[in-house]
Amino acid sequence: MTTVLGQGTAVTGKVTDESGNALPGVTVVLKGTSTAAPTSADGTYSINVPNGNGTLVFSYIGFENKEVAINNRSTVNVQLGDDTEALQEVVVVGYGSQLKEEVTGSVQTISTKEIKDIPVSQVTQKLQGKLAGVQINQATGKPGQGMSVRIRGQLSVTGGSDPLYVVDGFPITGGIGAINPNEIQDITILKDAASTSLYGSRAANGVVLITTKKGSAGQTNVSFSAYRGIQKVPERGRIDMLEADEFAQFKKEYYEDAGQPVPEVFQDPSQYEGKNNDWYGALLRTAPIQSYDLSITSNKDKLNTALVLGVFDQEGVVLNNEYKRYSARLNSDYEVSDKVRIGLNIAPSYIFDNTPRTDGDRGTGILFNALHTWPVMPIYDENGELTLFNRFPAETGNIFAYPNWVRAAEELVNETETIGLLSNAYVQYEPLEGLVLKSTFNVETSNSEFFFFNPSTATSSINTPIPTTAASIRDNSKSITWLNENLATYSKSFNDHSFELLGGFTNQRFRYDRTRIAVDTYADDRLPTVQAGLNINRGGTFSGVEEWSLTSFLSRLTYNYQGKYLFSAAVRSDGSSRFGEENRWGTFPSASVGWIMSKEPFLQDVSQVSFAKVRASYGVTGNNNIGNYTQYALVNNTVNAAFGNTVAPGAVVTSLSNPNLGWETTKQFDIGLDLGLFNDRVQFIYDFYKKTTTNLLYSVQVPQESGFSNFNDNIGEIDFWGHEFALITRNTEGKFNWTTNANISFNRNKVVALAEGIDRVYGTFHITQVGQPFGQFYGLVKEGLYMNEEDLNNSPQVPGRSTVGSIKLRDINGDGVITYGGDNDDRTIIGNPFPDFIYGITNNFQYGKFDMSIVGSGSYGNQLLVRHLYSTANLDGVFNMVEGVKNRFRSVDNPGDGKFGTTVGGGNVTGIERDWMSSHFIEDASYFTIRNITLGYSVGAITKFIKSARLYASIQQAYVFTNYTGGPNPETSGNSAGNSDGGNLSQGIDLSNYPVPRTYTLGVNLNF
Repeated sequence: MTTVLGQGTAVTGKVTDESGNALPGVTVVLKGTSTAAPTSADGTYSINVPNGNGTLVFSYIGFENKEVAINNRSTVNVQLGDDTEALQEVVVVGYGSQLKEEVTGSVQTISTKEIKDIPVSQVTQKLQGKLAGVQINQATGKPGQGMSVRIRGQLSVTGGSDPLYVVDGFPITGGIGAINPNEIQDITILKDAASTSLYGSRAANGVVLITTKKGSAGQTNVSFSAYRGIQKVPERGRIDMLEADEFAQFKKEYYEDAGQPVPEVFQDPSQYEGKNNDWYGALLRTAPIQSYDLSITSNKDKLNTALVLGVFDQEGVVLNNEYKRYSARLNSDYEVSDKVRIGLNIAPSYIFDNTPRTDGDRGTGILFNALHTWPVMPIYDENGELTLFNRFPAETGNIFAYPNWVRAAEELVNETETIGLLSNAYVQYEPLEGLVLKSTFNVETSNSEFFFFNPSTATSSINTPIPTTAASIRDNSKSITWLNENLATYSKSFNDHSFELLGGFTNQRFRYDRTRIAVDTYADDRLPTVQAGLNINRGGTFSGVEEWSLTSFLSRLTYNYQGKYLFSAAVRSDGSSRFGEENRWGTFPSASVGWIMSKEPFLQDVSQVSFAKVRASYGVTGNNNIGNYTQYALVNNTVNAAFGNTVAPGAVVTSLSNPNLGWETTKQFDIGLDLGLFNDRVQFIYDFYKKTTTNLLYSVQVPQESGFSNFNDNIGEIDFWGHEFALITRNTEGKFNWTTNANISFNRNKVVALAEGIDRVYGTFHITQVGQPFGQFYGLVKEGLYMNEEDLNNSPQVPGRSTVGSIKLRDINGDGVITYGGDNDDRTIIGNPFPDFIYGITNNFQYGKFDMSIVGSGSYGNQLLVRHLYSTANLDGVFNMVEGVKNRFRSVDNPGDGKFGTTVGGGNVTGIERDWMSSHFIEDASYFTIRNITLGYSVGAITKFIKSARLYASIQQAYVFTNYTGGPNPETSGNSAGNSDGGNLSQGIDLSNYPVPRTYTLGVNLNF
């Protein structure tokens, strides 16, 4: 035996399964001590034994625990056998847990071990492509922002599409962007009504259950993980715009084609060669990213604790953008006695976010604006200083003035500081065997301070002269949510019967306070205080309070017979302050059944089938995301009235009340198959679902003679249906291991009804129409260009505007002319922002101490509206333009490639192509993205303090395969301000939002 000075004797060995395959991650403990070591990737371990003797305990999930006496040996090799009971994985479900094989709903669980080493700020980014039926899009690359999560394509007219997030049993009120991903142990997605109905009025969009870290039984573990990397915006996907000499050439040809004199500055385009000003590229940079996490877990005697400390720092790839998060989590459980257990979880966080106004159209987004800026306009002056303002003479067609966007990025302040706290406490009492009483108290608080300052030397808007009026905004908010839950669970098994009965009641209350102060006209940009401003902007200054409360009763029964015939039923009743007094309570029942066929005699002799279960469910869930006080007649008390020469304060009713306003309801049926073949080397999961959402929350138009324009009510119906497939395979086993996890999902919807007398709802670029899918692109159909006089004369035209070389549009209504506007014009559905299917695939490889993971995901059939083409293809030449306009129609003999029309005729002709929504602006945005590639190397003990280590290198957003040319991100979608995903009525608009960078990182994981 080898004696290690100061450490005792080193005992080494290898742990394998019954087939001789190496088992990495097995815990090896010297019995009766805290000395422990894990096995490395090749199954080997090394542990120090102070006295050279004793007993080693080997434990690993899914295998039997084994104790082996050392007996003065220096090498102890061990083979572990399968543990049938351990293989029955426990899955977290709503208000409890179940054996995975006994789950009758559509539930999918993913451990954070499966999504490690992905350098992102939000856990939802790590989940992309991992979950069947869950579409996760990154609409913008802003650090800490931009994730859109939709489960089974669910949406509402105004009730949102985000799922409910439940952290350690606490349904939180916001998203999960503030949660450190390294605090999370596992994530469970509840997709069907049987699994979500216990969350009742908030579960229509699905539920995401998050469980944070706990200690492992009998162990104390200390681990440290860190990574550092760089982020860059790939060249692939950047929009090809005209360079300076190309732009000057276009302007020269524009005037020549129109028979007008060419302005002097464009008479010689060659003078701009090599002098291109790439305004978009000037806003981008290579940026660092880094993360550090320390985790300490212990589960000994009667105390289970976990402490996680995290620091995350990401500078954005746009100038002057930084996101920092400092987080901590302390989870503790204490067994007071055999019957009493108490617990407390505390998770404070601090986030600093400074993000320039990058996203949105030319009113707000500097990236969008940069695309439009003439490349002949200088970024820097002759002294190397940033220019203040650029404007060519009016005779050049320059009707817009351009401030310096680099200066805007660097000088505008757009900071948010947020301090949050998420905490849970519980006491659990077991008065009788099988009966557990549990009471929890949960608190979520958030204090946010936003500060915006626009100095006089910069602006984010086109056509705003410099110096501009300096302005500031201070927007402070605070919120608090508390929840008390009281539950009783009784479990009993006898003979072939097992059941569990859950019952309880909950109370939740939310309050949100906000104060906003807008000030402008500063004498000195260096003093942006409230007192230094000369004017308080009354229209932008306000304060307000919002509150809601929810009282609920819930119950669930689960039963199985002989472990193969399964049944579950649940019901929840919610009373919400958000709805009218006549419809305040809603009841949400569900039932599900399952049959484990593989336990039947007719399948037990079929060795190829290791597991087979069919399941079906039906249930009702709700959606209360309509905001607060919408059921009341609201009063505006800031309205003044004039009586002679006297102005008197007054108040006016601004909306109608609706005491019958109630829940948006979704009824859902699901049938599924879970199949394991060849000792579970192949696992297959299939689900078909059909759901109907009724009583849609919507602001309905009412006759103007009522004195109001709309009325909040429950209207309409939408049908949803779809198929989900998941396949998990262990392709090779032994020295080289290769596993694959793939999924594909098909989601569909159709609008069945809207309000009485209304068969359609218009958006700016969309229509939601009875008999059609929700939120379709709506406009004219482009059929090409009028190629000559004969073509023009024999085709429908826009009266007085169409000419040879202009855009040719389809006559949908057959009246012989092209019209735009009204219910009977020539507009029709021209595209769909929602995909035909979404899919993902993950391949994991392991060879010796090396491991590799490749994650990819994509969508097919979805389309995007390329919003910038309204102006970057404006053939009047008032903005810089996309490179494709070089191949525009110039004459019958020089018709170009047919995509862009003639410039002759000015706005009277080009305005049709520019301003009328048509298929000209719609592009296929199907894509497949290699999300992450990670290569790792694991080693055993390095020193007496480091039990194991793993080094890895990672590439995030490695490559995007797509034919989309409208921008770098085919997942994007935004509204006119660049926020969120554009809302359900306005999906799929590309506003040249913040690009998603490619990230290269190096990291290390250490276990002590």
